[in-house]
Amino acid sequence: MSFNILIIGQRGRLTHEAALFAATLRHNAPGWSGRLLVGEPQPGPRWPDDPRIPSGPQRALLEELGAEIMPFETRHFGSYYPHGNKIEALAAMPPGPFLFMDTDTVITADLSELQIDFARPAASLKREGTWPTPELYGPGFNEIWGDLHVRRGARLADTIDPEEPDEHWRRYLYFNAGWFFGDDPQAFHRAFLDAALMIRDDPPESLVCQELDPWLDQAALPLAIHELGGGRPGSRPQDKGGIADGLLDGSHSFHYRFLPLMYATAPDHVIAATEAATAPNRVKKVLKEYEPFRRFLYQPKGAKARAMFDRGDLPRKEQAIRNRLKREGLWLR
Repeated sequence: MSFNILIIGQRGRLTHEAALFAATLRHNAPGWSGRLLVGEPQPGPRWPDDPRIPSGPQRALLEELGAEIMPFETRHFGSYYPHGNKIEALAAMPPGPFLFMDTDTVITADLSELQIDFARPAASLKREGTWPTPELYGPGFNEIWGDLHVRRGARLADTIDPEEPDEHWRRYLYFNAGWFFGDDPQAFHRAFLDAALMIRDDPPESLVCQELDPWLDQAALPLAIHELGGGRPGSRPQDKGGIADGLLDGSHSFHYRFLPLMYATAPDHVIAATEAATAPNRVKKVLKEYEPFRRFLYQPKGAKARAMFDRGDLPRKEQAIRNRLKREGLWLR
């Protein structure tokens, strides 16, 4: 199965994370034959500083690993909402099936093994009930999500999971925007952008008390996916054995967000695959320039963080994990 992968790269943390992503992709997915596109926002009025990946060892490593730096224009978001990069970069992609992944992700097995129905867009279900947060006296989930879907010409009833109770956040179509896919990046761009701009610029009254930073992309993503004929991954019988069954966010990739969290929480195969991909000297000499990578991938902090937690009995709340890492001096971001 051939498809393109899009990640975002720009000056700062994402430059280093893009290099780690590319290293794990090339080492752990040798059978994958698509293009790795690193979306690079270009300077303009929405960026007070130049956001491009600077010349240097990280950019050189990306190119050595076969990544294609893909410039794109920022017309609607920019520095005030960098999460919007994933929306705007889609417009610069070549035609064909695509998989977007957040840059703070590692690839842990061969993506050529995936069976993806790109004609039915979907996104990650590795999420918590982060948005919306209904007020005590309303409006509730039904009203908020119902108003948003109606604005996009859809019906709330067509999106709910009837196995979940009324007014429970899991009943409603909601994703983590850490990965999503489709068969037409231009169509996905238009639907995603239109939904995000509607929520930002002309929201229904039921959203008046809702925070949209940083949740705007995750509020808009379900509207775009539903509009394009998609839904929850694995929600149809023919999806079994496909992308939802523990492959992405499981055996084949891990969205780590911060390396301390990865070492504290990830299964053993994630750590083994990541450390194997980052061991070659040509990769190591570049990645170790970034302090979190140096301290966790190549020095003892990773092992120390891992020894502190039982992966089979992790705290229910991520904040408890973060707090414990911070107390032990093992939090870097």
